[in-house]
Amino acid sequence: MTAESVKQHSHWPVPPLDGYTVDDLFTLPDLPPHTELLDGSLVFVSPQRRFHFLVIDLLVNGLRSSLGPEFSVEREMTVVLDDRNGPEPDISAVRADAVTGLDQTSFRAEDVLLAVEVVSPDSESRDRTTKPQKYAAAGIPNFWRVEQNGTAGGPVIHVYELDPMTQAYVHMGVHRERIKVDKPCAIDIDLTAIDGL
Repeated sequence: MTAESVKQHSHWPVPPLDGYTVDDLFTLPDLPPHTELLDGSLVFVSPQRRFHFLVIDLLVNGLRSSLGPEFSVEREMTVVLDDRNGPEPDISAVRADAVTGLDQTSFRAEDVLLAVEVVSPDSESRDRTTKPQKYAAAGIPNFWRVEQNGTAGGPVIHVYELDPMTQAYVHMGVHRERIKVDKPCAIDIDLTAIDGL
């Protein structure tokens, strides 16, 4: 097979010279589900492990029962940080007035009060470094990074709050069996409940 024949049979989008924009993310046909945009590059997400799915369910349900009607808890929705960055946090707590309807596909960074990333083997660097830095620079006030405690263990949640002076996150604590925090409002979730899912 020659390079020319590969070109003719390839269905992969060819990136523009300066990279993709958020507009491209929403208009390119046939992108895989949960495609993200980071620094103008498309990022495709690998199939997720059961831990990832169960933790997201546990936290979405816990957040929905903890947060008041002024919040909406969203799962895997694009957050537009700027023209070249549209990551998709595993969970976002957004202002309820930012919800526009059932056809909505994204939120603006200024409407997000909490972004949560559940670390997976294919996303370790993005979830631990790249995305938190971008969320902080965009002014998202709270970030949780969720890791698995060993290969068979439950969730470990690292809680961060934005320092407005440095526009960087400050590590506020680690939660293993229960997460009990006051920001973005009073939240109390039993993390051991994952065993019953």
